[in-house]
Amino acid sequence: MHFSIFLLLWGWVLSTECRAHRQGKEIHEVYKKGSDLPVPQGGLQERWGEAVQEGLPILKRSPDITKSPLTKSEQLLRIDDHDFSMRPGFGGPAIPVGVDVQVESLDSISEVDMDFTMTLYLRHYWKDERLSFPSTNNQSMTFDGRLVKKIWVPDMFFVHSKRSFIHDTTTDNVMLRVQPDGKVLYSLRVTVTAMCNMDFSRFPLDTQTCSLEIESYAYTEDDLMLYWKNGNDSLKTDERISLSQFLIQEFHTTTKLAFYSSTGEY
Repeated sequence: MHFSIFLLLWGWVLSTECRAHRQGKEIHEVYKKGSDLPVPQGGLQERWGEAVQEGLPILKRSPDITKSPLTKSEQLLRIDDHDFSMRPGFGGPAIPVGVDVQVESLDSISEVDMDFTMTLYLRHYWKDERLSFPSTNNQSMTFDGRLVKKIWVPDMFFVHSKRSFIHDTTTDNVMLRVQPDGKVLYSLRVTVTAMCNMDFSRFPLDTQTCSLEIESYAYTEDDLMLYWKNGNDSLKTDERISLSQFLIQEFHTTTKLAFYSSTGEY
């Protein structure tokens, strides 16, 4: 499904490192003579026995500290119980993903580069029953961008964009809210610069139409179906948005399918 926002102008040698000095400093765990641990078999058995007889410390491999433990909220969502590399309801009908956009600012329009830049809030809505959790008061849970990397989220991108970034001051401007029934709101604040083909044959009395197109990158219409969450009211703008050299006439939305001969319809 292909979305457009139109501006009418007018994205570790296997080894064990113990870090222990021979004097016994920084030793994680020491095994002395009389230890009830099983003695290793094979070539290490003789050296193990000598070390125990001489009372030398025997080091145990340290636990893997590179894997972060799950937080209590992630345990409640049973993050480790599911394969979130697959979309919700894989094998069934396409998952509907609602979208709404709030335009924060229209930063610039370049006639030379034929592009425009805008900052917006992009919000996605869908339901993933794998994230449902028990709740006595039907209260949702809100997370920052760290959880986004652990679950499935729609793979939206801006068609014909030249540059784009998610704002990260003072932290990543990403929010995830999960309802007890598995309904998800995923919101991010983005600035994007996109192409805008312009015709200046009627300059200075010209009218230019620029579109910001949103699409799923990997999922065809058989797996994911985008729709405007609130119809024509899914696009919000600030009436104070203005440009010095252009008069903004209107913002509006459209929906259509985009066909790619190699990969299908989106």
